[in-house]
Amino acid sequence: MAQWLINFINVYVVDFVIDLLLAVIILVVGFALVNFLIKRVAKLKSFDKIDVNAKTFFFNFVGTALKIVVVLTAVIVLGVPQASVVAVIGSCGLAIGLALQGGLSNIASGIIIMFCKPFHVGDFITSNGISGVVKDIGVYYTLITTADNQDIHVPNSSLANSTITNLSTKATRRIDFDFNIAYSSDIDLTRKVLLATAAMNDMVLKDPAPVVFVTTHGESSVGVKLRVWCNSENYWTVNFDMWEDVKKAFDKFGIEIPYNHLNVTIDNTIDNK
Repeated sequence: MAQWLINFINVYVVDFVIDLLLAVIILVVGFALVNFLIKRVAKLKSFDKIDVNAKTFFFNFVGTALKIVVVLTAVIVLGVPQASVVAVIGSCGLAIGLALQGGLSNIASGIIIMFCKPFHVGDFITSNGISGVVKDIGVYYTLITTADNQDIHVPNSSLANSTITNLSTKATRRIDFDFNIAYSSDIDLTRKVLLATAAMNDMVLKDPAPVVFVTTHGESSVGVKLRVWCNSENYWTVNFDMWEDVKKAFDKFGIEIPYNHLNVTIDNTIDNK
């Protein structure tokens, strides 16, 4: 009995322990080697010209693939037949693929964003009702920081399948202001006041020059549009400043902005009876 136990240990247990230790060594050394190689290759000057997000996405993908190879090697060293490993990988791949359709869609969409480049890190974009600065383009999500400093993680598939407005691709932007003035107000005077107000704002560009024109004849007012240009980074400052400055200028020169009035008539005939 003792001899049988010794033979069993020598034949099965010792070999399994040796294979297990070898598999552990392969995992530890393999993972460390993959991390070392990824860091070394990432520092090569040939990658300096590549977009930061594309480079991060690429190295994350390659690192994950290499680590999977290391794990498979360790499993084979443990004595698992290669045919069984291939069969299990195929079954798991199919199951994971069905379960993670959304995740795989996000990965594919991330690749599309990397190559098509509808936006870059630092751009101000608007999509699906979300507006903000792109902070990071990850494998699954794109991080957007809104104007009120909230971080929103948007799935890449949502961005790849929707309309994206990139407000950072052009150096300048146009702002249209629509005003309503009373029919009794002087249109020529209104035009001079609006152009003078725009000229006093240092952030409003002189070229293209601001323009003013009549747009509509409403039921109780005349529609007038002021069109100015500014640098993209000054868009909101110019927008808010002009609304305030125009109101003050209209008040100063007596240009009336019509608004709805409510007339209340009190019938005293009942009290007089």
